[in-house]
Amino acid sequence: MARRSTYRFFLCLVGLVALGPAAPQAAEPLQMVLPVDCKPGKNCWIVNYVDHDPTTGLRDYTCGKATYNAPPGNRHKGTDFAIRDLAVMRAGVIVRASAPGTVAGARDGMKDVNVRKIGQAAVKGKECGDGVRIEHRDGWSTQYCHMLQGSIVVKKGTKVKAGQTLGLVGLSGLTEFPHLHIQVSKDKTVVDPFAGLKRGDRCRAGEGALWKSDVMASIPYQPTALFSAGISGTPPESDLMREGAYQSPTLSPMSPSLILWAGIYRLKAGDELTFTITGPDGKTVLKDTRTAKKNVTRRFEFRGVRRKSKAMKLGTYQGKITLVRKATSPGGPLKIAMTRQVSVE
Repeated sequence: MARRSTYRFFLCLVGLVALGPAAPQAAEPLQMVLPVDCKPGKNCWIVNYVDHDPTTGLRDYTCGKATYNAPPGNRHKGTDFAIRDLAVMRAGVIVRASAPGTVAGARDGMKDVNVRKIGQAAVKGKECGDGVRIEHRDGWSTQYCHMLQGSIVVKKGTKVKAGQTLGLVGLSGLTEFPHLHIQVSKDKTVVDPFAGLKRGDRCRAGEGALWKSDVMASIPYQPTALFSAGISGTPPESDLMREGAYQSPTLSPMSPSLILWAGIYRLKAGDELTFTITGPDGKTVLKDTRTAKKNVTRRFEFRGVRRKSKAMKLGTYQGKITLVRKATSPGGPLKIAMTRQVSVE
């Protein structure tokens, strides 16, 4: 059985400055630490990069298309670090200063709400939502957007160190999912932290990338992500998956179904998705492989089986979702997986 739920999502943008090549500078570039207290690929994911295409086309720093055209200004000018769901957001994920500097401005007080529910007009001129802007040395600045209402702990004039807490990841401003948008500028010109001020190949990271080497190693380019998963006893609803439901570690043996679900960023036509559930006796309960028919920015998918006997076998059930991209693309062929387990008791 299968049921699919998809929805488009608007990401963020602070479009107050133009994106373009920066003139060579004598000053040393920023050295940036990770702006979110998370483990990339485990509990946070980069889901959008800076758009380098000056037209309505898309081009991230690898010449891939893991970016989008964002209102206002038509191009996405930052890097988006997404977290799993609203439950994780409410539990609190720390936003940190990426480099030392002085807070040039901060805004707090905007509600954390999906912009689809209030409309883009409600956040016009405040698309960044609650956020912080920091000025660094030599004309560098960073801006942190979509932070959690009431979480910002710095104010204009505060001097901060690299790694210092600014607040929490939220859902304020022009966004439909909880994430941090970080935007870097040099003399009011947007700079992609993966490209830096200088690079020999426009389809690779720059020789002067702004991320510190250990951070750069922790965030390799990955245009697609499995960002959430779970095993439920009933068909999951997309709104509840976004909320963080269906994460219980146990199920009743009388649950009507056994369903494995996953949230996916940037599913591409031709991607092969396999859902597998293994029972407590090691036997395969479910194995379903299908090929995606179209590109979707964000999607929830699930597969499952109905309970056939009076009660399901007690014990631990293992679920695994695997995504395989065979086509050659920036970063080469792709294979990613996520596992979950539930105890029937």
